[in-house]
Amino acid sequence: MSRKRQKQQPGWVLIFLFIMLVLALAYVLYSRQDQSGDSPGEGGGLEVHFIDVGQADAALVICEGHYMLIDGGNAEDSDLVYSYLERQGAKHIDCMVASHAHEDHIGGLSGALNYASVDTALCPVTEYNSKVFRDMVKYLGEQGKSITVPKPGDRFELGSAQVEILGPVKEYEDTNDTSIVLRIDYGDTSFLFTGDMETGAEGDLLDAGANVRATVLKAGHHGSDTSTGYRFLREVGPQYTVISVGEGNSYGHPSDEVLSRFRDAGTQVYRTDMQGHIIAQSDGKTVTFRTEKEADTATNPTGGPSVQFYIGNAGTKKFHLPDCASAKNIQDDKREVFLTRLQAVLEGYEPCGRCKP
Repeated sequence: MSRKRQKQQPGWVLIFLFIMLVLALAYVLYSRQDQSGDSPGEGGGLEVHFIDVGQADAALVICEGHYMLIDGGNAEDSDLVYSYLERQGAKHIDCMVASHAHEDHIGGLSGALNYASVDTALCPVTEYNSKVFRDMVKYLGEQGKSITVPKPGDRFELGSAQVEILGPVKEYEDTNDTSIVLRIDYGDTSFLFTGDMETGAEGDLLDAGANVRATVLKAGHHGSDTSTGYRFLREVGPQYTVISVGEGNSYGHPSDEVLSRFRDAGTQVYRTDMQGHIIAQSDGKTVTFRTEKEADTATNPTGGPSVQFYIGNAGTKKFHLPDCASAKNIQDDKREVFLTRLQAVLEGYEPCGRCKP
């Protein structure tokens, strides 16, 4: 009996080893699948997190385990920014961008600097008379870092994404116009950030020949009508636009005029005041979005029935609603009729400030 048992023993060992091998392979395959789903930005793809910081700006860019933080909201948002970075595992930031020196863009960067180490810190100025600016400089100093003022044409990598500084192209007295303008390219997709740059500086940027074409536009100045002018919007040609804005803010942002421009341009609008945190994910070919809440909400409603035609003044290059007093006084040789609002815009006309067509 003992001899028979000895002959059968190797067969049972082989079966046991085979079962263990199958289980090990299954575990490896499951682990890989689980990691690819739970580690956004560490494998392939690029993510841009538009953080809901109310009437302010903050965005975290993630590409293959590399991080870039663009602005950080108000000082009161420091804890939010700290916790958001913590949830994303952003313990080290390759590049921190303070688009310009206003508090609603740099106030919360102190929270980021108290959580994460930073390689490079970009800002259009090295000095500014405010406590939040001095705090930012202090916390950078504690890491042995100082502000770098970028120049148009500067480029650097974030994982396999390419980042290019486009502006500002001139010196400006208005702090909004000093905003760093940058474009992130990932495969065939791109993201454009303009801070609070206003229409005059937008024109200077276009005149300088900057390539502002982008798949996703972060709307300038929280959707104020002083930014994202018609000419600039035509050149960007975004499929999607994200507005970082506070619910019920006292500024009236985003303005009806800018929302009208976005409708004319055919860009799909996302808004932090309605949808909370907004995450755009690119695979290099297309961009998809997910939101914290209200994914299907109407972010850019028309607000009423559309007008069937518009009256343009070839002399002033303005267009009007048909019943506008200015439209009725246009001379016949200067009068143009447009069947759609978009047609007027593409012809280079701007809307009347009185009737707001």
